[in-house]
Amino acid sequence: MLRQPASLLAGVPPWSDLLRDSEGEQERQPRAMARYSLGNLLDWLYGGVDPSFAGNGGPECAAFLTPQQRLLESLVFLTVGVLEILVSLRMIRRQLHSREEGNHPAQQPQAKQESLGKNLLLVALCLTFGLEVGFKFATRTVIYLLNPCHVVTMLQIFLLACPPCRGAMVLFRLQMHMLNGALLALLFPVVNTRLLPFEVEIYYIQHVMLYVVPIYLLRKGGIYTAEPLSNFWWALLSTGMMFVYHFSILQILGLVTEVNLNNMLCPAISDPFYGPWYRIWASGHQTIMTMAHGKLVILFYSAVPIFKYSVDLLRLPSKKID
Repeated sequence: MLRQPASLLAGVPPWSDLLRDSEGEQERQPRAMARYSLGNLLDWLYGGVDPSFAGNGGPECAAFLTPQQRLLESLVFLTVGVLEILVSLRMIRRQLHSREEGNHPAQQPQAKQESLGKNLLLVALCLTFGLEVGFKFATRTVIYLLNPCHVVTMLQIFLLACPPCRGAMVLFRLQMHMLNGALLALLFPVVNTRLLPFEVEIYYIQHVMLYVVPIYLLRKGGIYTAEPLSNFWWALLSTGMMFVYHFSILQILGLVTEVNLNNMLCPAISDPFYGPWYRIWASGHQTIMTMAHGKLVILFYSAVPIFKYSVDLLRLPSKKID
C-alpha cells in the first residue's frame, strides 16, 4: 500500500524557522525543491483523508472484501462494461450515419452565436467548481476530484465553453445519463467531513448546477438535443463507461492509496445494502437509475412548463462570434 502522506507531516517542514538559519544557503535550496517532491505531491493528493471517519478509507476499508471476491466482481463488471460500450457504439454509429445522409444537425446558423446567459452560466459554474477545487487543495483531498460528479462538472464546463459541434453533441448526450450521482448526492448528502466555511454550501450548489446546465442547454436547442425517449443506446453507453471507470481507475487508485473513492473499497455507513455484496446491489440499482434517470429529466423538462419558463430568464441577447 502507498498510504504514507500522513507520516510526512510528522517531520519538520523545509521552510521552518528551526531549519532556516541553522543551515547554509546550499542546504536551503534542496529543501525548497523538496516542496515539490513526490511525497508532498502525494500529500496534496490524499494526505488529508482521515481513515477514522467511517467509509473514508484506511486498511480496514480496503480489506472489507476478500481479494478473490474483488477480483471476480471486477472481471465480471469490466467485461459487462466493455460489451455495453461496444454494442451501444455500434448502434449509435448506425443511427448517426443514417441521419447524416438526410440532414446535418450540427450545421446550424446559431452555431456562430453565443448567448450572454450561456457565458454567465459558464462563469458561475467555473467559480463554483474553482471553489470546490480550492477546498480540495486546502484539505489535501485532491483525489476526490476523480469522483463522477466532479468529472461531470468538468464535462459541463467544456460544453458551455465549446462552440457547437458534433463532439459537443456526443458529450451532451453522455452526461445526460450520468446525472444520477447528483440526485443521490442531494438525497443522501455526505457532508460530515466538510468543515471549512461555505464548504457545505458549495457542495449543494455544485450538485444543483449539474441539473441547471443540461436543462439550459436543452432549452437552447440546436445540437443540444436529446435522443428519442425510445432510444436507450446512449444510456447504455454511459452505463458501460461508468462500469469501466469505477472498476478500473477508481478501484485501482483506491486500493493503492486506501481512499474509498465513490465507495469502491467499502460501503457507505448509510448504504441500505451494507454487506459483502453491496457492489453487486449497487451495480444493479445504479444501472436502472442510469438507464431511466436521464430519460426522466428529459420527460420532466418537456412536460413541466416551469422548466422552460425559468430557463428563459437566462436567454439574454446573444452576441456574434467571428
